[in-house]
Amino acid sequence: MNKTVRIALVALLCVGAAACTKKAEVKAPPAPAPEPAVAPQAPVSNGKYTPADLNTDACLKQRVVYFDFDKSEIKPEFQQIMACHAKYLQDRPTAQIRLEGNTDERGTREYNLGLGERRGNAVSSALQANGASASQLTVISYGKEKPVCREHNEDCWSKNRRVEIVYTAE
Repeated sequence: MNKTVRIALVALLCVGAAACTKKAEVKAPPAPAPEPAVAPQAPVSNGKYTPADLNTDACLKQRVVYFDFDKSEIKPEFQQIMACHAKYLQDRPTAQIRLEGNTDERGTREYNLGLGERRGNAVSSALQANGASASQLTVISYGKEKPVCREHNEDCWSKNRRVEIVYTAE
């Protein structure tokens, strides 16, 4: 990848990371009442992800990255997901992710294990490019051994060409 493409990719990812960050919400104090009263105030968010966000944040809930046939490059539509998960990892230094690479049934076992690993490494690299630490990431390849669909057609095969993001420590 040449330098111009890398710079453009980093700039795109930075913009994407900013779009996925949580906004701090500050509530205005209530108007003064005739009688003095103490109004409870909601805690102010510091803009960092919490483990609860893994199940509530729309971006973090997306934990599967799909690939084209015989490819290990991440499609542009998954860059935002990479930015969100990388920010979570930055906000939660003790969090750990296992990246499970998978392929469709076509090809030899050895080829598919290698392709699944290349896909997992591509997701790992994208997360690290967005600020995640390599020590928080583990890549494993299942090749064609764990399909989510068992039919023999392109629609089904496209569902099996994936990397699943599994949080092993939140």
